[in-house]
Amino acid sequence: MSEIRPVAVAPTETRHLSPGDEVTPHRHDDHQLLYASSGVLEVMVPDGTWFTPSVRAVWVPGGTVHHWQVRGATTVHMVGIPAATPPPVEHVPSLVLVRPLFRELTIACSANGPATTPAARRLLRVLVDQLEPSPGAATMLPTLRDTRLRNVQAILEADMTTSPGLAVLGRQVGASERTLSRLFHNEVGMGFPVWRNQLRLHLATRLLAEGKSVTRTAGACGYSSASAFVTTFRQTFGQTPGSLYRPA
Repeated sequence: MSEIRPVAVAPTETRHLSPGDEVTPHRHDDHQLLYASSGVLEVMVPDGTWFTPSVRAVWVPGGTVHHWQVRGATTVHMVGIPAATPPPVEHVPSLVLVRPLFRELTIACSANGPATTPAARRLLRVLVDQLEPSPGAATMLPTLRDTRLRNVQAILEADMTTSPGLAVLGRQVGASERTLSRLFHNEVGMGFPVWRNQLRLHLATRLLAEGKSVTRTAGACGYSSASAFVTTFRQTFGQTPGSLYRPA
């Protein structure tokens, strides 16, 4: 990471961003809610990268070092929440479920700017009351620290259309299948198939945000068919990719 900027007050605003726009590493005393109502937002913290289509937001507790980047034309809504506010979710970065009411509250709070008036503070309190952890598996690609695991990731990312198993990958990175399996469980807390699915979904959300079709995205990410990809996406995010992204 580059130099970390301390920011006392977390910004509350709406930004309309171009593909690839980013915010450099920083931390603020306040908590913050980050939500992309279009495109894809990637929030990077030391433990990994959270990626969110418009049905999820990211809760960033005060003091967390993070930076973020967008994929595709993206509208990001940022809402700062005073550090004194009891955290409604875990005091670690996490995903928040975006229901219709929560979406509108987030958009309204970000559009109003910092909550400096009684009405704005009331609206913020309602938003905080509506914060709800996202159910199901978290869409986060963990940071890999072991060199062998990083090499596995590099091999897969170089060609996501194939699906080599751990035995094949192990021969390429100089480790046994058993060793790699143990490393995935010990280092990132998930098995290789689960981690690979996170990697595929991460790439898939990027491609969809860039305007790629569901069929092209499925093929590029190594899914056996478009229907298999749609099923996995819907199980993860609760909606089909076609309902969230339209090809350019």
